[in-house]
Amino acid sequence: MSDAKTSVKQLTPAQETAIHEHERNLIVVAGAGSGKTYVLVERVLTLLDKNPDWSLNALVAITFT
Repeated sequence: MSDAKTSVKQLTPAQETAIHEHERNLIVVAGAGSGKTYVLVERVLTLLDKNPDWSLNALVAITFT
């Protein structure tokens, strides 16, 4: 069993773009187990880190199956 805090996730170029491209809204479409939720969480955390004056109400994230 790996420790999630010490493991390093290797991201694809598309995942890197989805996390770090903040000049536009985006939709992530991918298959099961491909890391969509991980990318969404990282994107939100990155946005909040770069915009400390934003409230959580400033972001919208929707997931569905």
